[in-house]
Amino acid sequence: MTGWGSGESIVSDGLGSRTGVADAVVVGGGTVGAWCAWFLKQAGLSRVVLLEQGALGQGASSRAAGIVRSQGGTPTAVRLAEWTRAFYRSQSERLAIDSGFVRQGYYLPCFSEADEDAARERLAMQQAEGMDVAWMDAADAEALNPNMAPGLARGGTFHAEDGWIHPPRNVLAYTAAMLAAGVEVHERTAFLGLEERHGHLVAVETSRGRLPTGRLVLTGGPELAEVGRRAGTTIPSGGARHQVAVTATHPDLQAGDWPMVFDLQAGLYWRPEEGGLLFGMSNPAEEPGEAREIDGAYLALMQERLATLVPVTKNLPLRRIWVGTIDYTPDHLPILGPVLRHGEPVEGTTVASAGGHGMMWGPGVSRVAADLALEGTSALVDASILGLDRFDGQGRSRLATDPIALPFPEVTGQVATGLG
Repeated sequence: MTGWGSGESIVSDGLGSRTGVADAVVVGGGTVGAWCAWFLKQAGLSRVVLLEQGALGQGASSRAAGIVRSQGGTPTAVRLAEWTRAFYRSQSERLAIDSGFVRQGYYLPCFSEADEDAARERLAMQQAEGMDVAWMDAADAEALNPNMAPGLARGGTFHAEDGWIHPPRNVLAYTAAMLAAGVEVHERTAFLGLEERHGHLVAVETSRGRLPTGRLVLTGGPELAEVGRRAGTTIPSGGARHQVAVTATHPDLQAGDWPMVFDLQAGLYWRPEEGGLLFGMSNPAEEPGEAREIDGAYLALMQERLATLVPVTKNLPLRRIWVGTIDYTPDHLPILGPVLRHGEPVEGTTVASAGGHGMMWGPGVSRVAADLALEGTSALVDASILGLDRFDGQGRSRLATDPIALPFPEVTGQVATGLG
């Protein structure tokens, strides 16, 4: 260990002389951790330290499709997404840089009576939360999106304000924001554990030594379960392969003024991308774990489904394909609450997971995590129901699962043990 008197940092403010107590330490340099560190600094904390085991944004934050959808299936999801969308829209004014938000509109089609009944029930909840979301009948939906095959959908819900961001630009935005605010960012610095006394946090252990602090926020995306193990707790969060592809250009796709679409039945979404179509998917039947390569068979299956719904894509070549690891929780909801050891909270700690919705909820989850670290509560959502205490020993949640999410793996017991 080199200690906190030396080592690598992307901050050049005389770190070698800074060895005192940190007002807050944030673990993880992805969307949730980085924006949380910025929020903590904006709240007036003097020394906020961010630890990143690798490099900023090298994980899921730079490999996402960037979808920003407010049409969640629970009030918590709606509130986080609406707050996040508003944050993206306000960035240019606040930061002189932004995450590249594009207002596109989002359509969730229904293909059966059961789909429609569930969608109309969600619609009532979303409108009660103040969303300007509406039911769109089949004829209007087909007129809005002429690329979709007619006669298949019964209609669906539509929100004109949904859109997408550019993930690499988001990494640039939060990096610039943190450095401008004075957050100490330490790449290639691993979190190794925490030190507590009588149930209160007093320090964190890192690959560069011990750092005293009374506030700790643990993030980590797909690696959050391992971060939890190092902290002496079990976090039921896992990782799974997520594939994204972009088609070649086509004259019918050039305008790009058609809405994004999420086919809930297949777990397939798409949006415009540079004169073509970007689409993404996850396979619920495969073993969870780190993504290493493209699953050609499942990609071909999703291309078939896409060609059925968007006929112009049939036999259209793919110009880009990539794969990343996306995080998820058993109920598809965020985790926000203290570290638990032997069932008891460690005061001064906060666990923050966006549950596979890093672009969609990330800044909102970050805002709540910062609120919890500072005040123990948040006005944005009721975080008291989102902590680790909602899960049993097998990782099962007492909360209803958010139904509007990608179909993540459902292998029994894997999430509860951190996919280990």
